[in-house]
Amino acid sequence: MTHWPELAHDIAEDVLFPVADSVDADGEIPSSHFYALADAGFYGLAAPPELGGPTIDIGDLVAVVETLCGGCLATTFTWMQHHGVVAALAASPNTALRERFWDGLVSGSVRGGVAFAGAIPQPPLLYARRVDGDGYILDGVAPFVTGWGIVDVLQLSARDEFDDSIVHVLVDAAATDGITVEHLPLIAARGSNTVRLRIDGLVVPDEQVVGVVDPAVFAAGQLFGSWLNGCMATGVARRARTELAERGVDVRRFASDAEQVRASLDGAFAGTGDLSTARAAASELAVRTAAALVTATGSAASIAGATAERLMREATLTLVAASRPQIRSALLDRFGRGTD
Repeated sequence: MTHWPELAHDIAEDVLFPVADSVDADGEIPSSHFYALADAGFYGLAAPPELGGPTIDIGDLVAVVETLCGGCLATTFTWMQHHGVVAALAASPNTALRERFWDGLVSGSVRGGVAFAGAIPQPPLLYARRVDGDGYILDGVAPFVTGWGIVDVLQLSARDEFDDSIVHVLVDAAATDGITVEHLPLIAARGSNTVRLRIDGLVVPDEQVVGVVDPAVFAAGQLFGSWLNGCMATGVARRARTELAERGVDVRRFASDAEQVRASLDGAFAGTGDLSTARAAASELAVRTAAALVTATGSAASIAGATAERLMREATLTLVAASRPQIRSALLDRFGRGTD
């Protein structure tokens, strides 16, 4: 039986964290980081057992993602996108497409990325128009695409301009006719190579269509992703808490708050709470814990490249990364309390 959290801890402490500050400064993730994750089997976590994937329970999945985020957010933020492609192909009726990429995706020799954000807003930013006989034409913007130049294939999600269904397609992650790339200089995790894609008349044949789903089904699938993305904030908070403890700070209050945040996130995912409120609490905790670390570190934290300074920026990134209007409102409410 594989002990996934222990494996994640070893990679985070031995491979990721020792060079996390330099990765942040250089804006480039070593390929060895991704090879280490692949060698340990972490690229196949989203694959169901009936398709050759491992068995991992929710608690272990949380521990893995939090631990890796605390090791190197840029690496983990990029790696997390991969699982959206694996999960989508696992459920895809396009078996030929799945068979073409499956073994490589599960092993990590093929890396995937996702771009959901163009299909989420109303009106959408990315449209799909059905072509008589074969495939779709895509037009619009994929506003945030992580891993450009790192991933091999990209799942684009767009709204059908006629019936509002969500169209998922798999394309090569490369600039081509119909795709223009604009690099986005993020405040943290710059090594994730996050870009904006402008898409103009991109022709995608049916053989590259992962699936077409009802908007309600798409929204339900986003719930899991939003819950899992909360691990970025709790992972940053966990690392900041560890650094505080090493500086002799009493972290019992931070640890207690982290337990409450985790319970709120998991309860919301189970349907017994509000996910937006829980996500807001997670990011607030990350900012608060990182701010305490900056304070405990002192003036050295004001110098670019310090661990405390990096974690403060990473905590700030969690306020807006993979966010939604409801999360923003919940955060503004939390930050505005006590101002009257």
